[in-house]
Amino acid sequence: MSQNTHILLIEDETDIRDLISFQMKSEGHDVTAVESADKAISVLERGEKIDLFIVDWMLPGSMSGLEFTAKLRGQKLYKDHPIIMITALTQPEDIVAGLDAGADDYITKPFDLSVLQARVRVQLRAIQTIQKNDTHEEFLNYENLRIEPKKARVLVDNQEIILTSTEFKILVILANKPGHVFTREQFINNIQGDNIFVTGRTVDTHIAGLRKKMGTAANLIETIRGIGYRFKDVL
Repeated sequence: MSQNTHILLIEDETDIRDLISFQMKSEGHDVTAVESADKAISVLERGEKIDLFIVDWMLPGSMSGLEFTAKLRGQKLYKDHPIIMITALTQPEDIVAGLDAGADDYITKPFDLSVLQARVRVQLRAIQTIQKNDTHEEFLNYENLRIEPKKARVLVDNQEIILTSTEFKILVILANKPGHVFTREQFINNIQGDNIFVTGRTVDTHIAGLRKKMGTAANLIETIRGIGYRFKDVL
């Protein structure tokens, strides 16, 4: 990924939009800032290359930030692009709705700009990790954890651990997007099938079992209370 990352910022409050835009530019990013989802769609229709989206939930016009995020995820070109949602809605159910719509991360207002900058860096590192792993499909390495997707093999401290099919799928989902928060519903949608029946409660049970087997690497899976789980952003 080039150093000049292009960010599309969608925020209807002028002061906040200008402040975020200034801070992102000071980090070396290119920024296109608009006040509505309708104008954001116009930017995309012009064919501008966007690397990361920062989207406010409550927007004027025909489409909310939540609806825009869901629409974006339905487009093949943008289905894997990082989306950070910012909003004044703070309840766990709101955060879950944002993540289920396709946001990779969720920041509630008011927030410190340094936190937003850090979250942007996390998402960009995750993209670099995915690109690197796409080039080396044979394995994923994180600290003392090694995952060999083609062989369905996992090693911790160079010792193989035996996982169930569901545990392995959960681990691969998490490890492929470090820093991304997955809700229980997203796990269910990704794992369901192949004679596997998964509920929110069984997701928790599978992850508890997975962590136990991972031993010294268990800290790589982080719990986001009331929301779900994420894989630790490994520098």
